[in-house]
Amino acid sequence: MNKEHTAPDLSDAIYRVSGIIDGTAVDGSGLRTSIYFSGCDHRCPGCHNPQTWPFDAGEKMSAETLLERIADNGFNVTFSGGDPMYQARALVPLAKAIKAMGKTIWCYTGFVYETIKDREPYASLLEYIDVLVDGPYMESLRDPDLPFRGSSNQRIIHL
Repeated sequence: MNKEHTAPDLSDAIYRVSGIIDGTAVDGSGLRTSIYFSGCDHRCPGCHNPQTWPFDAGEKMSAETLLERIADNGFNVTFSGGDPMYQARALVPLAKAIKAMGKTIWCYTGFVYETIKDREPYASLLEYIDVLVDGPYMESLRDPDLPFRGSSNQRIIHL
Protein backbone atom coordinates (compact mmCIF):
# COMPACT_ATOMS: atom_id res chain seq x y z
CA MET A 1 0.00 0.00 0.00
CA ASN A 2 1.26 3.42 -0.88
CA LYS A 3 0.88 5.68 2.14
CA GLU A 4 1.16 9.36 1.45
CA HIS A 5 2.66 11.12 4.47
CA THR A 6 1.45 14.64 3.85
CA ALA A 7 -0.46 16.37 6.60
CA PRO A 8 -4.23 16.30 6.09
CA ASP A 9 -6.62 19.09 7.03
CA LEU A 10 -7.57 18.46 10.65
CA SER A 11 -9.11 21.81 11.46
CA ASP A 12 -12.45 20.29 12.57
CA ALA A 13 -11.19 17.00 14.07
CA ILE A 14 -12.21 16.44 17.69
CA TYR A 15 -11.43 13.32 19.72
CA ARG A 16 -12.60 11.98 23.07
CA VAL A 17 -9.47 11.49 25.19
CA SER A 18 -9.39 9.98 28.68
CA GLY A 19 -5.76 10.86 29.26
CA ILE A 20 -2.28 11.36 27.84
CA ILE A 21 1.03 10.20 29.27
CA ASP A 22 4.22 11.72 27.87
CA GLY A 23 7.44 9.74 28.03
CA THR A 24 6.00 6.36 29.04
CA ALA A 25 8.06 3.23 28.40
CA VAL A 26 5.33 0.64 29.01
CA ASP A 27 3.11 1.21 25.93
CA GLY A 28 5.59 0.25 23.24
CA SER A 29 9.31 0.41 22.53
CA GLY A 30 11.19 3.52 23.60
CA LEU A 31 9.70 6.57 25.22
CA ARG A 32 6.27 7.34 23.82
CA THR A 33 3.32 9.68 24.10
CA SER A 34 0.38 7.43 24.94
CA ILE A 35 -3.03 8.80 24.10
CA TYR A 36 -5.89 7.00 25.85
CA PHE A 37 -8.98 7.36 23.68
CA SER A 38 -12.37 7.02 25.32
CA GLY A 39 -14.81 4.25 24.59
CA CYS A 40 -14.67 0.48 24.80
CA ASP A 41 -17.37 -2.17 24.55
CA HIS A 42 -15.00 -5.08 25.22
CA ARG A 43 -15.19 -4.43 28.98
CA CYS A 44 -12.54 -7.04 29.75
CA PRO A 45 -12.71 -8.28 33.36
CA GLY A 46 -9.59 -7.06 35.17
CA CYS A 47 -8.95 -4.20 32.72
CA HIS A 48 -6.56 -1.65 34.21
CA ASN A 49 -8.32 1.26 32.43
CA PRO A 50 -12.06 0.77 33.12
CA GLN A 51 -12.44 4.55 33.49
CA THR A 52 -11.92 4.75 29.70
CA TRP A 53 -14.88 2.51 28.84
CA PRO A 54 -17.56 5.23 28.60
CA PHE A 55 -17.60 6.85 25.17
CA ASP A 56 -18.11 10.24 26.81
CA ALA A 57 -15.26 9.82 29.32
CA GLY A 58 -12.44 12.31 29.51
CA GLU A 59 -12.46 15.46 27.47
CA LYS A 60 -12.82 16.58 23.90
CA MET A 61 -9.48 17.44 22.34
CA SER A 62 -8.68 18.86 18.93
CA ALA A 63 -6.26 17.26 16.53
CA GLU A 64 -4.26 20.48 16.67
CA THR A 65 -3.86 20.16 20.46
CA LEU A 66 -2.76 16.53 20.18
CA LEU A 67 -0.32 17.24 17.35
CA GLU A 68 1.21 20.19 19.23
CA ARG A 69 1.76 18.03 22.28
CA ILE A 70 3.38 15.29 20.18
CA ALA A 71 5.61 17.83 18.43
CA ASP A 72 6.57 19.51 21.72
CA ASN A 73 7.69 16.33 23.47
CA GLY A 74 9.23 14.63 20.44
CA PHE A 75 8.24 11.07 21.38
CA ASN A 76 6.74 8.42 19.15
CA VAL A 77 3.04 7.74 19.74
CA THR A 78 0.80 5.01 21.13
CA PHE A 79 -2.97 4.87 20.67
CA SER A 80 -4.59 3.12 23.61
CA GLY A 81 -7.75 3.41 25.60
CA GLY A 82 -10.49 2.28 25.87
CA ASP A 83 -10.09 0.99 22.37
CA PRO A 84 -8.98 3.42 19.65
CA MET A 85 -10.62 1.26 16.98
CA TYR A 86 -13.98 2.62 18.09
CA GLN A 87 -12.75 5.98 16.77
CA ALA A 88 -10.92 4.46 13.78
CA ARG A 89 -12.55 6.57 11.05
CA ALA A 90 -11.77 9.81 12.90
CA LEU A 91 -8.24 8.67 13.77
CA VAL A 92 -7.13 8.07 10.17
CA PRO A 93 -6.29 11.75 9.43
CA LEU A 94 -4.63 12.14 12.85
CA ALA A 95 -2.51 9.04 12.25
CA LYS A 96 -1.60 10.35 8.80
CA ALA A 97 -0.46 13.65 10.32
CA ILE A 98 1.56 11.85 12.99
CA LYS A 99 3.30 9.78 10.32
CA ALA A 100 4.01 13.00 8.37
CA MET A 101 5.89 14.16 11.49
CA GLY A 102 8.13 11.09 11.16
CA LYS A 103 6.72 9.33 14.23
CA THR A 104 5.90 5.66 14.70
CA ILE A 105 2.51 4.58 16.01
CA TRP A 106 1.70 1.61 18.23
CA CYS A 107 -1.98 0.80 18.70
CA TYR A 108 -3.67 -1.35 21.34
CA THR A 109 -7.01 -2.96 20.52
CA GLY A 110 -9.23 -5.63 22.00
CA PHE A 111 -10.14 -6.71 18.48
CA VAL A 112 -8.18 -9.52 16.84
CA TYR A 113 -6.19 -8.47 13.76
CA GLU A 114 -7.76 -11.07 11.47
CA THR A 115 -11.27 -9.69 12.13
CA ILE A 116 -10.38 -6.06 11.35
CA LYS A 117 -7.59 -6.17 8.76
CA ASP A 118 -9.96 -6.15 5.76
CA ARG A 119 -12.88 -4.23 7.28
CA GLU A 120 -13.45 -0.50 7.14
CA PRO A 121 -12.84 1.79 8.90
CA TYR A 122 -10.24 -0.33 10.71
CA ALA A 123 -8.24 -1.27 7.62
CA SER A 124 -7.69 2.39 6.73
CA LEU A 125 -6.31 3.12 10.20
CA LEU A 126 -4.10 0.01 10.11
CA GLU A 127 -2.32 1.51 7.08
CA TYR A 128 -0.70 4.03 9.44
CA ILE A 129 -0.04 1.73 12.41
CA ASP A 130 3.49 0.38 12.78
CA VAL A 131 2.79 -2.08 15.59
CA LEU A 132 -0.59 -3.47 16.64
CA VAL A 133 -1.13 -5.14 20.01
CA ASP A 134 -4.31 -7.13 19.49
CA GLY A 135 -6.77 -9.21 21.42
CA PRO A 136 -8.84 -8.70 24.53
CA TYR A 137 -7.19 -8.69 27.94
CA MET A 138 -7.90 -12.06 29.56
CA GLU A 139 -7.42 -12.03 33.30
CA SER A 140 -6.95 -15.83 33.38
CA LEU A 141 -3.99 -15.45 30.97
CA ARG A 142 -2.41 -12.49 32.79
CA ASP A 143 1.38 -12.57 32.61
CA PRO A 144 3.26 -9.63 34.16
CA ASP A 145 6.50 -10.82 32.54
CA LEU A 146 5.27 -10.25 28.98
CA PRO A 147 6.61 -7.07 27.41
CA PHE A 148 4.00 -4.50 26.31
CA ARG A 149 0.89 -6.64 26.90
CA GLY A 150 -1.15 -7.90 29.80
CA SER A 151 -2.17 -11.43 28.85
CA SER A 152 -0.59 -14.19 26.81
CA ASN A 153 -3.35 -14.24 24.16
CA GLN A 154 -2.42 -10.71 23.06
CA ARG A 155 -0.01 -10.43 20.16
CA ILE A 156 2.51 -7.83 19.09
CA ILE A 157 2.10 -7.56 15.32
CA HIS A 158 4.55 -5.52 13.23
CA LEU A 159 2.51 -4.21 10.30
